[in-house]
Amino acid sequence: MQEKFRPNIFQFTNIVSNAARLLQASRVLEIPPILTEQYPKGLGPTVPELGAEGLTAHTKTCFTMIIPEVEKQLQELGKPKQVILCGIETHACIACTAYDLLEKGMEVHIVADAVSSRSQTDRLFALSRLKQSGAFLTTTEAVMLQLVQDAKHPAFKEIQKLMLHTSPDTALLSFFSAL
Repeated sequence: MQEKFRPNIFQFTNIVSNAARLLQASRVLEIPPILTEQYPKGLGPTVPELGAEGLTAHTKTCFTMIIPEVEKQLQELGKPKQVILCGIETHACIACTAYDLLEKGMEVHIVADAVSSRSQTDRLFALSRLKQSGAFLTTTEAVMLQLVQDAKHPAFKEIQKLMLHTSPDTALLSFFSAL
């Protein structure tokens, strides 16, 4: 979610808003996020409204984020079995990353209202293909609720605050009505 993509990504502002809420939730729940930037020299830095200050951005040129630095970070985290993906572009970086993670036997959850592409067509067909490949499609609020599982969770009140406002519409309803 980098500066140069801002004017071209479908629903950019709403996608970043949802991803920012997920990042806040990951911090509350102490789930370590991993951030990559696609060729920042040409595409600019991660947008400030994501709230990724303090995170190390791993620079890459390939579409997958499964690069040696990220593989090392995953090893250090104890080889997690589940991954939550959000970002851009759905049909490129999100798809390539998801396929690589699925190939490694990981359970991949793609936050459909926190991913996008320049074209809605690319976004929707990528989500369809990812679902067919075994990735789980979910939403920002569904992820946050699944992570806490119970209103008795010690962090539930903080997560609930992140859900005070409904997630902004990112134009996915037409996709699901077509299924």
